[in-house]
Amino acid sequence: MARLDTGAADFDAALARLAYWDASGNEGNEGNEAVERAVSEILRAVRERGDAAVLEYTRRFDGLDADSPGALRLDAARLAEAHAGLPAADREALGDAAARIRDFHERQLGDAASFDYEDGLGNRLGQRVVPLDRVGVYVPGGQAAYPSTALMTLVPARVAGVGQRIVVVPAPGGQHSEHVLAALHVGGADLVFTIGGAQAIAALAYGTATIPRVDKIVGPGGAYVAEAKRQVFGPVGIDSIAGPSEVVIVADGSVPVRWTALDLFSQAEHDAAAQAILLSPDAEHLDAVTRQMEALLPEMSRRSVIAASLDARGALIRTRDLDEAVEIANRLAPEHLQLAVADPDALLPRVRHAGAIFLGGHAAEALGDYSAGPSHVLPTFGTARYASPLGVNDFRKRSSVIGVSAAGAAPLARTAAAIAGTEGLEAHALSALARLEDT
Repeated sequence: MARLDTGAADFDAALARLAYWDASGNEGNEGNEAVERAVSEILRAVRERGDAAVLEYTRRFDGLDADSPGALRLDAARLAEAHAGLPAADREALGDAAARIRDFHERQLGDAASFDYEDGLGNRLGQRVVPLDRVGVYVPGGQAAYPSTALMTLVPARVAGVGQRIVVVPAPGGQHSEHVLAALHVGGADLVFTIGGAQAIAALAYGTATIPRVDKIVGPGGAYVAEAKRQVFGPVGIDSIAGPSEVVIVADGSVPVRWTALDLFSQAEHDAAAQAILLSPDAEHLDAVTRQMEALLPEMSRRSVIAASLDARGALIRTRDLDEAVEIANRLAPEHLQLAVADPDALLPRVRHAGAIFLGGHAAEALGDYSAGPSHVLPTFGTARYASPLGVNDFRKRSSVIGVSAAGAAPLARTAAAIAGTEGLEAHALSALARLEDT
């Protein structure tokens, strides 16, 4: 891992290099352009040829040779079979996690509730909040299987009252993860199709003879999925364009070094592009964590991935104090921020940018990934500066309600006509003033 010091003259430049991420996984623009071209071709093909293109790309990229689009669909009985076939402890874990996710997201339902009132002019004003009709959920399944992502996306959508929840999940070589299928059963998937990549995003965005068109697509994926979501945005909504997973840990040395080392590893083991950064004013603590990682790494089953991630994008950063550590964390705006300090509540008010904030030594980021309750679909790549975790409100939309009384029309019409006149929109002004003819 890189070792940086905020007191060094080149620290700002070094931090900028550390935070940089090219979505294609390649330096420069050449890789991005190749991904963009490939995704554009896939989207065009699915838009024009529908199911035939989906079958073609699923055969090419997933190694799954289906003889018809219907063969890609998994019915509810297959999900229930997967759920029933799991060991009891695994079924219980899925059920417990889903219950906690549901409990958390049900508490969001009042955040943007519908309301209705009458103003002093007798006009009716209000807001209606309604769930989306149909949502597409992308559950990754290429490098690894993620039953947790199935729960973290489907349960909030179900709580929000989404009419139909359609899942796409790759099945490389036709192999299914029984745990993912069981999680889809627990989470409440309505339709499931075994396709992945850009072709899955295209099918959800444009619709085919077999796969219904959705209103919004959520869920993380690789570079091709991210680029496809970017290109289809507009006709269809998206949650975000996800980058590699990230954690920043602010530490004062009060948390056991083994815990901190494993927390860094838990992020790094996602893939070689994941990022794990430790910030601390305590140089001895940084040294101790380094020694602990060196001791633990040979024991890790994914040690090659962890080593590649830490070597390419990891860092141990010595800061002047904890305040500076938090300020650097704000600059990075990470997906996950762990306040591994004795008094996390003292630092919490200073945190402005983070997808999820974990308070204290016992609040491991891994608990947020699986069982705490909030969705683990979080803003990445610094987008926590303006973006939020996936939640119930991502699956609902608002409509304004305006009812104008005969008496209340006059003052509104005069105001509207005056402003419309300044904008040169004559018909707007006349339309408003026409309401005065009956008063």
